Amino acid sequence: MATKRDYYEVLGVDKNASADDIKKAYRKLAKECHPDLHPNDKQAEERFKELNEANEVLSDPEKRARYDQFGFDGPQAGFGGGAGGFDFSGFGGMGDIFDQLFGGGMGGAAQRRNAPMQGNDLRYNLRISFEEAAFGCDKSFEFMRNENCETCHGTGAKPGTSPKQCPNCRGTGQVRMSGGFMVTVRTCPTCGGTGKVITDKCTACNGTGRTRRRRTASVKVPAGIDNDQTIVMNGQGEPGRNGGPNGDLYIQITVRPHKLFRRDGTNLHLDLPISFTQAALGADIEVPTLGGGKTTVHIPEGTQNDAEIRLKGQGIQQLRSTYRGDLILHIRVEIPRRLTEKQKELLRQFEDISSGKEYENRKSFLDKVKDLFNG
Repeated sequence: MATKRDYYEVLGVDKNASADDIKKAYRKLAKECHPDLHPNDKQAEERFKELNEANEVLSDPEKRARYDQFGFDGPQAGFGGGAGGFDFSGFGGMGDIFDQLFGGGMGGAAQRRNAPMQGNDLRYNLRISFEEAAFGCDKSFEFMRNENCETCHGTGAKPGTSPKQCPNCRGTGQVRMSGGFMVTVRTCPTCGGTGKVITDKCTACNGTGRTRRRRTASVKVPAGIDNDQTIVMNGQGEPGRNGGPNGDLYIQITVRPHKLFRRDGTNLHLDLPISFTQAALGADIEVPTLGGGKTTVHIPEGTQNDAEIRLKGQGIQQLRSTYRGDLILHIRVEIPRRLTEKQKELLRQFEDISSGKEYENRKSFLDKVKDLFNG
């Protein structure tokens, strides 16, 4: 079993330290290693218990005198009450134990409520065009956020007045309900755990300390951003409380669809309709590119429906990179409708003089059918 450290050493004070010095040392050290600030830290938890034990003895004149005379056994001598022989008299009952561990100035609900807290984050949906997402842009937009009231500077109290200590919890932010040996600690319903109440409310904000305001922000949308991606503007959210930092503004991007192009990552896709004749004989065709330009594409002779032609580097720029994807053309061979009698006659002549070798898929299919029935 580990040897106990001297109580004066635990608190870092001299043996001749005054009661006020002991109190100050205890509060300073206890705040540094309080379990609320170090969750799941067993070392901090043990250190906190050690500090409480040392303070419980040295802050009581009678126990301190017994400790100075008899050592660790001194504070227990002559006290028969308490669970397991531990003396609760120095705490003034179970309620004060909760004050030491969870309330007062020791990181309890009131302190947590009054500690600096970061402001709320905000979200804004920004709709941009397909081209703006591809090439980047600068956008300005308006949004609403809660800000500190300019009249009361966020206190919620009428100018010239200030919040008062809550009479229900006496500023602790907590109320205790006793039920025999057990004590239940709850957030004070009068002050909501802040330990303060406002008697004269600010008329501008009705005592909330906040007012809703319309703000304008400008954001640089990077080239290559995609639908549902988010841009974070640090510190553009709602102001913090008790001196805490502002929250952040999260801008969710919605990209409007394009009339011609489809996007898949950094690649662009375009359905390119061509005529039966262009597919059969080949052709050079002008196709649009993103941004309003054009480029000429060669359609090879005998191009089939659903064939793909890839144009390198004609796609979308990768986010925060110079790499560009490709533009992929999907060939859609269009079969003519509403033919004239002359056109129909010419097609019949073409069919009559065809050997069948011109249709690779058809020949393969007929061969397979023939083998099936002859097999």
